[in-house]
Amino acid sequence: MRRELVERAIAGDRDAYAELARTLIGRLYAVAFLILRNQAQAEDATQEALVAAWRDLSALRDPDAFDAWVNRILVRACHREAARGRRTGDVHVDVGTIDVVQPDRSIDVVNHDELERGFRRLDADLRAVVVLHFYLGHSIPDVAETLGIPVGTAKSRLHRATQALRAALDADARTPAVTEGRSA
Repeated sequence: MRRELVERAIAGDRDAYAELARTLIGRLYAVAFLILRNQAQAEDATQEALVAAWRDLSALRDPDAFDAWVNRILVRACHREAARGRRTGDVHVDVGTIDVVQPDRSIDVVNHDELERGFRRLDADLRAVVVLHFYLGHSIPDVAETLGIPVGTAKSRLHRATQALRAALDADARTPAVTEGRSA
């Protein structure tokens, strides 16, 4: 069914592409948000990726590779958004049809905040590898293919990202806690 939709979209069927986009938009937005950590930038990157995919769909040779191809386009759009760096705060936009992946509520607030601070310290290249590998469960060769980089580079980025996250968490753990305006 999916292959048929992709083939019809490649042939220029707008309705088929609209159906594909509808099924992809939630996942693409979730990935973009995990990479960019900013709602407005994630929305822009998702929209840019979907437009670029429609525009360049005729270049897709293998309909079965559609998902990996769209992920590659999305990651590039995220890199462009991160490079723009024009936004400093979140802007609320009602996107209605996007099903956002909700964070795991079983993690306590302190650990979640520490991990979030560490994740924000990573640049977009390292966050992309972490998101694709740990959040989406892609293998290292799949991550490399999606990002258009050699497997060794993907391994290196994943290693650097995990080391940076560990260092950030260790640094936070060594920082004295501040409770009610006093050092603990």
